[in-house]
Amino acid sequence: MDEMKYELLTELHSRMQADLIESYLEANGVDVELFQESVGHTAFPVTIDGLGLVRVFVPKEKLRTAKTLLEKFTSE
Repeated sequence: MDEMKYELLTELHSRMQADLIESYLEANGVDVELFQESVGHTAFPVTIDGLGLVRVFVPKEKLRTAKTLLEKFTSE
């Protein structure tokens, strides 16, 4: 079985915030994969019991860089 190539960077309750972080990381050379339950990504997002939770994954080799960038992004 292949080893996973992506690591979880963070979990968010806002798709909009996840999209912003994705754009910021990708602009700084870090690939991003977002995963969210389909029921949480609708015109009326559901955030009960983690249904709206968005998981942000980055390549393992870029995890340290992504964490540094995320820290910078959230502190501004």
